[in-house]
Amino acid sequence: MPSPRDDCLFCSIAREGAYVNKTKGFVAIHDINPKAKVHVLVIPERHVDTFREVGEFSAKETKRMLEFVAETAREVGLNDYRVLVNVGRSAGQTIYHLHWHLLGGDASGEDIPAGVATAEAEL
Repeated sequence: MPSPRDDCLFCSIAREGAYVNKTKGFVAIHDINPKAKVHVLVIPERHVDTFREVGEFSAKETKRMLEFVAETAREVGLNDYRVLVNVGRSAGQTIYHLHWHLLGGDASGEDIPAGVATAEAEL
């Protein structure tokens, strides 16, 4: 089971950050480069590089992680929001420590930028 790494920014933040929410094994922080009115990152305390390695977590731990994502959204006052995971460099992952983006804002969702919105194809 991977443990926190000394050379990983998110491992360091998970150990001692300014948390929005925290539970055993997971923390939530504000994104320093927000892409929406509310942009929070949910980070596991132990190091896993990407979502490709999500199998490193037990089923129970994975369930707890997803429940924590939903709980954190409630804690920051989001009813409607997006949950986003970038997997790999070409998908926009810049920190190689699994993390979830929670993006939201007003009820209409107008402040969520098009870059993170679902594309709609014209038929």
